[in-house]
Amino acid sequence: MVTTVSRLILGAACLLASAASSALDFKSVGAAPAVLYDAPSTKGGKLFVVPRGAPLEVVLTYGDWVKVRDVSGDLAWTEARGLSAKRTLMVRVPNVKVRAAAEDGAAIVFSADKGVLLELAEAGGNGWLKVRHRDGLTGYVKSSEVWGN
Repeated sequence: MVTTVSRLILGAACLLASAASSALDFKSVGAAPAVLYDAPSTKGGKLFVVPRGAPLEVVLTYGDWVKVRDVSGDLAWTEARGLSAKRTLMVRVPNVKVRAAAEDGAAIVFSADKGVLLELAEAGGNGWLKVRHRDGLTGYVKSSEVWGN
Protein backbone atom coordinates (compact mmCIF):
# COMPACT_ATOMS: atom_id res chain seq x y z
CA MET A 1 0.00 0.00 0.00
CA VAL A 2 2.72 2.49 0.96
CA THR A 3 4.71 1.54 -2.16
CA THR A 4 1.72 2.15 -4.45
CA VAL A 5 1.00 5.55 -2.87
CA SER A 6 4.68 6.49 -3.11
CA ARG A 7 4.75 5.55 -6.79
CA LEU A 8 1.63 7.63 -7.46
CA ILE A 9 3.11 10.66 -5.71
CA LEU A 10 6.42 10.24 -7.55
CA GLY A 11 4.60 9.89 -10.87
CA ALA A 12 2.55 13.02 -10.25
CA ALA A 13 5.69 14.94 -9.29
CA CYS A 14 7.41 13.84 -12.51
CA LEU A 15 4.41 14.96 -14.59
CA LEU A 16 4.40 18.35 -12.91
CA ALA A 17 8.14 18.74 -13.42
CA SER A 18 7.92 17.87 -17.10
CA ALA A 19 5.00 20.27 -17.58
CA ALA A 20 6.96 23.05 -15.89
CA SER A 21 10.03 22.46 -18.04
CA SER A 22 8.02 22.45 -21.28
CA ALA A 23 6.46 25.80 -20.35
CA LEU A 24 9.72 27.47 -21.40
CA ASP A 25 9.56 26.09 -24.93
CA PHE A 26 9.21 28.88 -27.49
CA LYS A 27 8.49 28.51 -31.18
CA SER A 28 7.64 31.02 -33.86
CA VAL A 29 4.77 31.17 -36.30
CA GLY A 30 5.87 29.63 -39.60
CA ALA A 31 5.53 30.92 -43.16
CA ALA A 32 1.78 31.55 -42.91
CA PRO A 33 -0.08 33.42 -40.15
CA ALA A 34 -1.40 31.12 -37.40
CA VAL A 35 -5.03 30.96 -36.36
CA LEU A 36 -5.52 30.61 -32.61
CA TYR A 37 -8.60 28.69 -31.45
CA ASP A 38 -10.39 28.27 -28.12
CA ALA A 39 -10.16 24.45 -28.43
CA PRO A 40 -7.78 21.96 -30.08
CA SER A 41 -9.89 21.67 -33.25
CA THR A 42 -10.62 23.68 -36.40
CA LYS A 43 -14.24 23.44 -35.27
CA GLY A 44 -13.38 25.54 -32.23
CA GLY A 45 -13.96 29.26 -32.09
CA LYS A 46 -11.36 31.40 -33.85
CA LEU A 47 -9.83 33.87 -31.40
CA PHE A 48 -6.85 35.55 -33.09
CA VAL A 49 -4.63 35.48 -36.14
CA VAL A 50 -0.94 35.74 -35.26
CA PRO A 51 1.44 37.06 -37.94
CA ARG A 52 4.25 34.93 -39.32
CA GLY A 53 7.43 35.05 -37.33
CA ALA A 54 5.76 35.97 -34.03
CA PRO A 55 7.01 34.06 -30.97
CA LEU A 56 4.62 31.80 -29.05
CA GLU A 57 5.28 29.92 -25.82
CA VAL A 58 4.28 26.26 -26.06
CA VAL A 59 2.45 25.35 -22.86
CA LEU A 60 1.03 21.93 -23.78
CA THR A 61 1.11 19.54 -26.73
CA TYR A 62 -2.00 17.48 -27.52
CA GLY A 63 -1.57 15.36 -30.64
CA ASP A 64 -1.32 17.68 -33.66
CA TRP A 65 -2.29 20.69 -31.54
CA VAL A 66 -0.40 22.91 -29.12
CA LYS A 67 -1.69 25.19 -26.42
CA VAL A 68 0.27 28.43 -26.65
CA ARG A 69 0.68 31.71 -24.77
CA ASP A 70 1.12 34.87 -26.81
CA VAL A 71 2.92 38.10 -25.95
CA SER A 72 -0.16 39.49 -24.17
CA GLY A 73 -0.39 36.38 -21.96
CA ASP A 74 -3.51 34.94 -23.62
CA LEU A 75 -3.76 31.15 -23.95
CA ALA A 76 -5.15 29.49 -27.08
CA TRP A 77 -4.74 26.45 -29.34
CA THR A 78 -3.08 26.21 -32.75
CA GLU A 79 -1.99 23.47 -35.09
CA ALA A 80 1.59 22.35 -34.41
CA ARG A 81 2.42 22.17 -38.12
CA GLY A 82 2.05 25.96 -38.37
CA LEU A 83 4.92 26.58 -35.95
CA SER A 84 8.63 26.75 -36.63
CA ALA A 85 11.59 25.90 -34.39
CA LYS A 86 13.20 29.21 -35.43
CA ARG A 87 13.46 31.44 -32.36
CA THR A 88 12.19 34.97 -32.61
CA LEU A 89 11.70 37.69 -30.03
CA MET A 90 9.22 40.55 -29.90
CA VAL A 91 10.27 43.93 -28.52
CA ARG A 92 8.10 44.69 -25.46
CA VAL A 93 8.92 48.33 -24.81
CA PRO A 94 9.27 51.46 -26.99
CA ASN A 95 12.65 52.49 -28.40
CA VAL A 96 14.85 49.57 -27.35
CA LYS A 97 18.56 50.17 -27.88
CA VAL A 98 20.32 47.23 -29.52
CA ARG A 99 23.99 47.50 -28.59
CA ALA A 100 27.28 46.33 -30.11
CA ALA A 101 28.21 44.42 -26.94
CA ALA A 102 26.32 42.95 -23.99
CA GLU A 103 26.74 45.97 -21.73
CA ASP A 104 24.87 49.21 -21.07
CA GLY A 105 27.75 51.47 -22.20
CA ALA A 106 28.29 49.78 -25.56
CA ALA A 107 27.64 51.64 -28.80
CA ILE A 108 24.08 51.56 -30.13
CA VAL A 109 23.83 49.57 -33.37
CA PHE A 110 20.14 50.33 -33.95
CA SER A 111 16.89 51.03 -32.12
CA ALA A 112 13.76 48.90 -32.31
CA ASP A 113 10.27 49.98 -31.42
CA LYS A 114 7.65 47.99 -29.52
CA GLY A 115 6.31 45.06 -31.57
CA VAL A 116 9.36 44.66 -33.81
CA LEU A 117 10.41 41.05 -34.41
CA LEU A 118 14.04 40.08 -33.93
CA GLU A 119 15.67 36.71 -34.52
CA LEU A 120 17.40 35.17 -31.52
CA ALA A 121 20.98 34.71 -32.73
CA GLU A 122 22.43 33.50 -29.45
CA ALA A 123 21.18 33.13 -25.90
CA GLY A 124 23.61 35.04 -23.75
CA GLY A 125 24.32 35.33 -20.11
CA ASN A 126 24.01 38.20 -17.68
CA GLY A 127 20.56 39.18 -18.95
CA TRP A 128 21.59 39.94 -22.55
CA LEU A 129 20.61 38.24 -25.82
CA LYS A 130 22.31 38.47 -29.21
CA VAL A 131 19.70 39.34 -31.83
CA ARG A 132 19.48 39.83 -35.58
CA HIS A 133 17.16 42.26 -37.35
CA ARG A 134 15.64 41.18 -40.67
CA ASP A 135 17.83 43.82 -42.35
CA GLY A 136 20.90 41.87 -41.19
CA LEU A 137 22.03 44.11 -38.33
CA THR A 138 23.07 42.24 -35.18
CA GLY A 139 23.57 43.33 -31.62
CA TYR A 140 22.65 42.72 -28.00
CA VAL A 141 19.44 43.52 -26.19
CA LYS A 142 18.44 43.15 -22.55
CA SER A 143 16.28 40.06 -22.10
CA SER A 144 13.78 42.07 -20.02
CA GLU A 145 13.02 44.26 -23.05
CA VAL A 146 11.88 41.44 -25.35
CA TRP A 147 9.41 38.58 -25.18
CA GLY A 148 10.01 35.05 -26.40
CA ASN A 149 13.09 34.01 -24.46
